[in-house]
Amino acid sequence: MSRMEVAEGLTLEKQTAPIGVLLIIFEARPDALPQIAALALRSGNGLLLKGGKEAAHSNAVLYKTIVDAIGPLGRDLIHLITSRDEIADLLKLDDVIDLVIPRGGNALVSHIQANTKIPVLGHADGICHVYIDAAADLNKAAKIVVDSKVDYPAACNAVEKVLVHESLLASGGLSKIQSALQDAGVQVHAGDRLKQLQPDTTLPAAPSARHEYSSLDLTLEVVPDMAAAIDHIHANGSGHTESIVTEDSAAADAFLRGVDSACVFHNASTRFADGFRFGLGAEVGISTSRIHARGPVGVEGLLTSKWVMRGSGQLVAKDTGVAYTHKKQRIV
Repeated sequence: MSRMEVAEGLTLEKQTAPIGVLLIIFEARPDALPQIAALALRSGNGLLLKGGKEAAHSNAVLYKTIVDAIGPLGRDLIHLITSRDEIADLLKLDDVIDLVIPRGGNALVSHIQANTKIPVLGHADGICHVYIDAAADLNKAAKIVVDSKVDYPAACNAVEKVLVHESLLASGGLSKIQSALQDAGVQVHAGDRLKQLQPDTTLPAAPSARHEYSSLDLTLEVVPDMAAAIDHIHANGSGHTESIVTEDSAAADAFLRGVDSACVFHNASTRFADGFRFGLGAEVGISTSRIHARGPVGVEGLLTSKWVMRGSGQLVAKDTGVAYTHKKQRIV
């Protein structure tokens, strides 16, 4: 990663290192298993896998294929857990397991976070927003919000709330967005402020200001300006993925700087928040944590660092033993 001459004959390197042993608990999708295994092998981590019972047979076949391909050490590097009863005991092994990554719904992630001392990487909620600015191209905006929801409604990067600038209420822009969503089969729910401004709306009320539908449903809400949209996202979002639709580059830059989420987009679908689409090859999950990895987690997110020093007998001697140079060196 980096190399420095600390003093004459004394060098210091910062090197990547595997985290250690990973426990990955994932729900029904068997395609997650080969992705996770490949990333763990590439990053040098040991791996404990627990898949959902719905895909137990597929997981078993995939696991056997992978460990057989690795060779004699395969089963020492990767182990498939088949019993749900083992999970509670594994979550107590904070002296053996270095990181837990749950991939699943809110109930799974929250349960794991509440029942282990092992660091947990991931996200419990995927409450993503699209903000449609006063300067948005409405044709573009309609396509983006529809794709953000319809492409895969249950995904954690699917939009759950569309925030619309108040000026688009009178201009008909909000109606255009609503119609586009409904034509695509989306059940649109009205946020509190939209119901206040349009008391005669026939839209059902949103369950709450913070709600993850994971279905062909979303909330449509009105905000007075972009600052209010950002405040609303921070108050009611999950820090996953947010997007602004606008042709005003200054507004876009302000939104991208101001929103504190793992992924923040301009004029793009929230569905792009994905390890494959980011060019990571695969992902073990998406993290909304601010520590270590954030956003889609690929190989780099499964690595930590260590410092390696090489000398020839140098002493500190209250900092009189060497003359510090602190020169950065090229890594060949």
